[in-house]
Formats: sequence, C-alpha cells, structure tokens
Amino acid sequence: MKKLIVLACLAFASPVFAADAEMGMVLGTTIPEVQSKLTEMGYEVRKTEMEHGKIEMYFVKGKTKGEVYVSTTTGKVTKLKFK
Repeated sequence: MKKLIVLACLAFASPVFAADAEMGMVLGTTIPEVQSKLTEMGYEVRKTEMEHGKIEMYFVKGKTKGEVYVSTTTGKVTKLKFK
C-alpha cells in the first residue's frame, strides 16, 4: 500500500519538476503566454522584447542564464542559448 501511495505522489508531483526549455518546444504565441510558461518551468524572466518578429526573453534558473527566441506564429522555440 505504501508503494502505491509513493507512486501516486510521484506521478502527481512530476509536473513540478518540468523539463528545461529545448528547441522546438511550444511555449506560446504571445509575450504573456511565453513568460507564464517559462515561469512555470522555474525560470525567472529578466527581460522581454520583440526582435525580427520573434519573442525574445532573457532568463535565469539557478546559476544558469540564457535567452530564448519564440515564433509568434507557431509558438515554438526557434533559438535557445545558455550561458
């Protein structure tokens, strides 16, 4: 019974440990959608702007800094850099 409870807890807790941002991942087509999705994934968004028709966001997660470019038509990550 304890194993079942532990497995159930892990199944429901897994969204908390969401995956890191990756190429091709769909984050949204608007700035608020992308920012919300990154925040849910544990990133702190530091700066947001539009560049060449794409959403550009600079973020921090722990000691990792990065930037992500997202298509406003598909919502997919088109460029991702970690520093």
